[in-house]
Amino acid sequence: MASSDVLPLGDTNLTETRVIKPLTSGVTLTHIVRGTEPAPADQINTTTRGPWVVNVLTIDPKKTSGHLAATYGPDLAGVETTTDLVRSAGALAGVNASFFTFTANPQYPGDPVGLGLFDGKLLSEPGTDAAEVDVVVDANTNKVVLMGRLQWTGSVKNVRTKATLALEFINHPPVIPAGCAALTDQTQCTLPGDVVQFTPEFAATTPSGPGVEVVLDDRGCVVRTSTTRGTALAPAQTSLQATGQDALTLLNVANGCVKQTNTLINEKGNKLNLRPGLFGVNGRYRLTAGGEIVVPVGSPSDSFFARNPRTIVGTTRDGKIVLATIDGRMTSSVGTTMAETAVVADALGLRDAMNLDGGGSTTMSVEGELVNQPSGGSQRGVGDALVFVNTPVGSQAR
Repeated sequence: MASSDVLPLGDTNLTETRVIKPLTSGVTLTHIVRGTEPAPADQINTTTRGPWVVNVLTIDPKKTSGHLAATYGPDLAGVETTTDLVRSAGALAGVNASFFTFTANPQYPGDPVGLGLFDGKLLSEPGTDAAEVDVVVDANTNKVVLMGRLQWTGSVKNVRTKATLALEFINHPPVIPAGCAALTDQTQCTLPGDVVQFTPEFAATTPSGPGVEVVLDDRGCVVRTSTTRGTALAPAQTSLQATGQDALTLLNVANGCVKQTNTLINEKGNKLNLRPGLFGVNGRYRLTAGGEIVVPVGSPSDSFFARNPRTIVGTTRDGKIVLATIDGRMTSSVGTTMAETAVVADALGLRDAMNLDGGGSTTMSVEGELVNQPSGGSQRGVGDALVFVNTPVGSQAR
């Protein structure tokens, strides 16, 4: 697969213009406009005349001294605009990345819905949604080391008794079983609940409510135990929260010192060893794999597969990393279906590519300024971003 001179979108006789701007050594920004006339407002989802506006950030690891990373705001559970994330990371450019909780939990809107890996620290586990696909980059080598599905298992084991309890989440508020919602003392519940590990990066305090919480020091030894949830963690501390019948089990296991384990396994069954410099975010659906378009057809009634703004991450056959945005839901740029998004990725020469969060989240920021046109008219706060920092990895983003 090689990149195309034009995007295979809409009618073949459409005018297409491309403007390439070098940003720094090994990094370019390409602005593509296909189609010249605004779309009728009632034909945005059906027109074959466009227009389409695509911005493409291309990073050549062989020619740059900078590095790619993922970053979030002051804490994992909050949201910031992509431009603010790019600026605070000291980055040259970046795009929005992971799917995140958004309006489903107004208190913690930035909580990633899937993988969140930052400088080798797993702050959000990959989910079980069959559509989730993850990308992991190594800032030390500027290579994409994984694009595909990851599976996670986590546990805590009492060092003395060897009693073990499986973790269900990392940095996600636990759910109280409906049948025990009226119980202040969750240790009296006989229904399965959640067991969650929290780190100081999550928020100023851990989620509050009924349940139990055990705070651990950097050796995994118990600092304090509470029969309600919600506390501030010191930088070296973590906590374990449990609801339902797991509350009593946690109190029995987390007695003294425990060993916490987190294991990530790729699609080949190989373990992904966590180390400094690894960054990972989540998306939904592969677009291309090994040079072939692999995106599912999807249901015509599913709005996710219809025309929307899109954000793409991918790699070319010769090792370049590409971040791209496609504006949508506007007469000035109609957006792309999932199938059209895969066609764009293929035309850009992306041997492997995946769909990041899109819609109102789709944003590209370069040199501290907004490059694309978000569909909502202004930037939406997002959970995290993929950014290019134009310095060696020693000064990488969080």
